[in-house]
Amino acid sequence: MSSTPNRVLLKLSGESLTIPGQFGICPDELAFIAGEIAKAHESGGQIAIVVGGGNIIRGAQLAATGHIDQSTADYMGMLGTVINGLALKEALGARGVQARVQSAINLPAVAEPFIRARAIRHLEKGRVVILSAGTGNPFFTTDTCASLRGIELGAHVLLKATKVDGIYDKDPRKHPDASRFGSLTFGEALERQLGVMDLTAMTMCMEHKLPVVVFDYKTPGNIAKAIAGQAIGTRVSA
Repeated sequence: MSSTPNRVLLKLSGESLTIPGQFGICPDELAFIAGEIAKAHESGGQIAIVVGGGNIIRGAQLAATGHIDQSTADYMGMLGTVINGLALKEALGARGVQARVQSAINLPAVAEPFIRARAIRHLEKGRVVILSAGTGNPFFTTDTCASLRGIELGAHVLLKATKVDGIYDKDPRKHPDASRFGSLTFGEALERQLGVMDLTAMTMCMEHKLPVVVFDYKTPGNIAKAIAGQAIGTRVSA
């Protein structure tokens, strides 16, 4: 479907809801993220959010131990994203922002099922839609889910919130001389293997011409700037 100019897909990692190096949900970090989204919502843009679950459980690491099949571990990770989605919904509600949680796994007691037309209707009514449980399938990352949902919902851009202020030619935490890219093509990002997103997610965005903006969510006001289309971070496009 064609994109809607004021509709964005915001990808948040589960780690954005906790203190670095810790697990669970930190009330202060949750409040910060919810407050930033609430400020961005005031502009009137339509915001769909895919949230990860790495602060609750990491399915890949669990499967690597050999005690749990990867399919089961991935489903456990999906349930972690539902926990995060519910927390984010409540935090947004406390700030006067209506939000709905939709799940790719059938959990009627706590979340709506993901139905594309219903999600779009919520967005059109000014509600934030939080998309949880990934794609509902094992072996797919939440980055791939973000690409898929962004395309399905007709978002005009996928905003990937990270701990760094864009994409660098090498890890800026290890290399002080690392250079940040202002913009890249999908081909350049894939050829350089910069690790923006997994290959499936990146290829989907490239094929459907869905631009990706990688930016630092920890700087106050950056989520609102990214949603408003201001030039921050690194933009990857066709």
